[in-house]
Amino acid sequence: MPESAATDLRTLLANLVRAALMSDDRASALWREAARQGQAGLAADPGRVEGLNVEGFWTLAVREAEAPEYREAENQVQFGFPALCPFTLSELTARDFDVDGAVERLRKSAATG
Repeated sequence: MPESAATDLRTLLANLVRAALMSDDRASALWREAARQGQAGLAADPGRVEGLNVEGFWTLAVREAEAPEYREAENQVQFGFPALCPFTLSELTARDFDVDGAVERLRKSAATG
């Protein structure tokens, strides 16, 4: 498995989390666009990430997205994200993956625990 596939998956998840955390619509839109671009790359070749454990990458992505340098801009979500990834690998690599829907799903899951 190429290291770039693992990085791409973690980055996609982190960008989705960042988009969900941002209270500023423009900042959220920028993270959503980054997520769209990354997800398109995964959807173009889903076999690259086949067999990766999405849960491990979820944990890393949440930790990365909640890094101190982003704290000031984050206040959309007041509670922690779920311990388990709310997306399957097949969802994340699907050609019809809805980034906006995914961000809303993350906001709701974080708000409800």
